[in-house]
Formats: sequence, structure tokens, C-alpha cells
Amino acid sequence: IKIALQEFHVKKAIGVDNNKEKIQQAKKLAEENDLKDGKFLCEDVVTAKIDDATAILFWFTDIEIIEKMKKRFGNLHDGCRIVTIWGPLPECLPAQVDFPYIINQVPFKHADLKEQLLAIFGIKCIDFVTAWEYAERYTKAVAPHNVENDRFLTILQSLIIWINAKNLGITCGDDIPIPIKNYMEILKKFFGIEVEHLLNDTNLKF
Repeated sequence: IKIALQEFHVKKAIGVDNNKEKIQQAKKLAEENDLKDGKFLCEDVVTAKIDDATAILFWFTDIEIIEKMKKRFGNLHDGCRIVTIWGPLPECLPAQVDFPYIINQVPFKHADLKEQLLAIFGIKCIDFVTAWEYAERYTKAVAPHNVENDRFLTILQSLIIWINAKNLGITCGDDIPIPIKNYMEILKKFFGIEVEHLLNDTNLKF
């Protein structure tokens, strides 16, 4: 609600969630931050009234909800902005990117995963430095500041970014960068998390 009012300058911002505790907490925070034009509804987002929306901040990760809402978003008036975090709506080309925030705009333009990734990063190939930079932006945007937790989340997200890029054939170079190898080993040794199996190319040397 704060982002909608202060960053997108909407006249009226409405928050929807079916969790009563979250709604109460949001109302309290809105009062503390003097967000007078913010309103909160305890409803199911899938059936909530959104016909007159000009900007929607949509941060759900449930695939079923995303698919249902994408159909509803497609029927909104031209120019309506759907703001997602980390990635765009499925099969949609981002209209604007301020990572980790992604702006999808009605009418949607179709894009495959490779086109989406290139649009988000704005470059022809992705190396470790790029993966780390964007992972760090995501961590700073969504996580409460904690040095140890921040570093762990950034490592994990940077590996996910690089692996996705590798599987799509848009990494810089054929080999696995040394930092990527090192962080894969760290996750496996100290946290019991293996990510090597996510790579499509089983012939890569570690």
C-alpha cells in the first residue's frame, strides 16, 4: 500500500488478503505511517473487485492463484500495471524493470522464458557478477537486514539465476565459473543443499 501510494501515486490503494491477522497488522502500520488513502479488505484475491484498478502490486507465488489472476488481469483496461517481484507474469514480456520489481502492462505481450530473462537483465549473456548483483538487489528489497541471512539468501538466489540462465543457453561462456562452483560446494557441505541436479547439462565438470 505504501509503495502504491508513494511510488505509483495512486489516488486510492486497496490491500486484499484472506488472513485477518495480516489485515489487522496492515491497518495498524498504515495508521502509524499516516497512509490515509490506504484501505484493507479481508477477502479472497481471486474474487476481489479489481475492475477499476490502475496499478496492482501482485506478489503471490502460488501457481494456481497466478494463473487465475492472469486471466483476470488480461481483461483490465489498457495501461493497467501489474507489479510483480523477482519475475514477470507467466509468458509475459515485462514493460519495465526496476529489479526486483517487474512491471507487466495490459495488454500483455507474449514472451518465452528466455525472452523474459533477457528483458529483466537487459544484457545478452549472464555471468556470475550479474547473477550476484541481481540476487543482492532482491535480498535487500525483501529481507529484513541480517548480515548472515542476507549472504545466504544472496548466494542461493545468485545460483538460481545463473542455473536458469545456463539451462536457457544465455550464460557468458560454456564452463561453470569458479565462484559458482565454490558456492555450490558451500551449500552442499554446510547446509546440505544440492543444486547441481538443477542443471540440464549433465556433462558439465565441477
